Amino acid sequence: MTVLKQTMGLIGWQLISFAGAAMGAVASVQAATFYQQLAKPSWAPPSSVFGPVWTILYALMAIAAWLVWREGGWRRQRGVLDLFVIQLVLNALWSWLFFAWHRGALAFADIALLWLLIVGIVIGFWRVRPLAGAMLLPYLLWVSFASALNFAVWQLNPQILG
Repeated sequence: MTVLKQTMGLIGWQLISFAGAAMGAVASVQAATFYQQLAKPSWAPPSSVFGPVWTILYALMAIAAWLVWREGGWRRQRGVLDLFVIQLVLNALWSWLFFAWHRGALAFADIALLWLLIVGIVIGFWRVRPLAGAMLLPYLLWVSFASALNFAVWQLNPQILG
């Protein structure tokens, strides 16, 4: 694979990953204000933490997908790369469910499914390129934490998060 093709691939995976981020960000325009209004557990981070963490995680996701893509392209890695794209959609959908539509139960169901997909992707990426799987471990840990936070906030705010 030429350097140009590898570079274009990396740019492409960054664009795909951050397009997923952008879909979720549209729903999160008022997230900080909404988040401040909610009752939260004592271990909940301030809203200012989420943006930087997600930026790093999306960059790592893109690099991990690129590393897998480099091992035979989309044709050879189609299954796990398809799952990767599906999880980007589920990730973006969570922001709509939680922040835009205030649907705590559906957001929790979404993040639980997202968590399962991430586990599958970590395993799939690891089999192709261990470094790619390892690069998704911070994402898995963060979504594990976010799942617990989603559940706790939903339970503390049944009147708002239905």
